[in-house]
Amino acid sequence: MNDANLTLILISAALLGCGVYLLLERSLSRVLVGLVLMGNGVSIAFLVAGGPAGSPPIVGEGGGEPMADPLPQAMVLTAIVITLATVSFVLAMAYRSWQLNGHDDVQDDVEDATIRRLATADVTSEAYAAVTDSDGSDDPREEPGPDELGPPKEPDEPLDPDHAEHTDHADHPDDREEHP
Repeated sequence: MNDANLTLILISAALLGCGVYLLLERSLSRVLVGLVLMGNGVSIAFLVAGGPAGSPPIVGEGGGEPMADPLPQAMVLTAIVITLATVSFVLAMAYRSWQLNGHDDVQDDVEDATIRRLATADVTSEAYAAVTDSDGSDDPREEPGPDELGPPKEPDEPLDPDHAEHTDHADHPDDREEHP
């Protein structure tokens, strides 16, 4: 059994924990640092999961030593690319927020604040009141009963145009009447 390096496991856990804490902040610069910390923590976790170092994974090289697993290394490279793309996106958002507002804090959405205030006061919204029926049923998916449906309606157009009867005789060349 391969023994994992406890130091790397603790460093990975600390980086992930600090990254998640910073990711939950309202400042985009702290979110940016949190993403970098999480990306590094995930990369170290992949390397720890890959096992101990070995000879290069090339057949014929290494002279009998066990080969290193190349999959965790490929996963680390992929995690680095994803982290770079995400960091560049958040950095662009933080820069734009700084240009517009003079700070990089994420503000509350006006609609979210309204919904939270109405939920706290237990007030029925206008949209909810418009959906509810007069009988108090608020599920728009409920199908009406047989007495609410009324008589069945005939379709306006036939479903199969090849077998339909022509109702407009002026369009059919055989049915045109010649008038003198």
